[in-house]
Amino acid sequence: MDAAQRKTTLELGLTKLQCSELNYFLYRRALHPELFRIFLDRHVDRGRYQADLWITGLSHLVSFQYEGGTITELTGGSSELLTDRNLVTHFRFRGERDFQQRFDDGSRYIFSSQIEDMSEHIFRTTYRDLVRYSKKKGMFVPYKQWTVHGLEPFSFIDFETRDSELHVHTYHAFPAEWKILRTQSIFELPKILNIRR
Repeated sequence: MDAAQRKTTLELGLTKLQCSELNYFLYRRALHPELFRIFLDRHVDRGRYQADLWITGLSHLVSFQYEGGTITELTGGSSELLTDRNLVTHFRFRGERDFQQRFDDGSRYIFSSQIEDMSEHIFRTTYRDLVRYSKKKGMFVPYKQWTVHGLEPFSFIDFETRDSELHVHTYHAFPAEWKILRTQSIFELPKILNIRR
């Protein structure tokens, strides 16, 4: 595969990622949808904020927009298509990781992730439980074309909206590696100041 083909494949999000290839990116801006192959998307409008949640292959993007700002979380493979403009931080997923960021406008972002490396038996049990739970709520995309060991890799996003916060839980299952990447995020709006006159 030459560089042009590889770039097109990454742009479309059709590359089967390994769990060990996943990176985390946090931006203070929106990212253009044309950069991604979006398998499933959801738009949330909660008054003081809006959010877009995309499943992009065995990865995801959450963009949290409010008056005066945007915070975007991305998991995915590294790509020359991604910009460094307004990039707050990025890292390769390994084991457990926690991160917090308070922005100048008073908004706050809290993130934690864990790669769970399991035995085949525990993976199959956890896999079954997550698939069952996904039928009740959230966003779920299985990838039949990448089936291995009789199991389809999948991405699952569960989220909860509150008046001033968005809570997001994601699960990306990699049966070829017996691994699941779990992430939890909280996006918090700036506090409203009550000014007495």
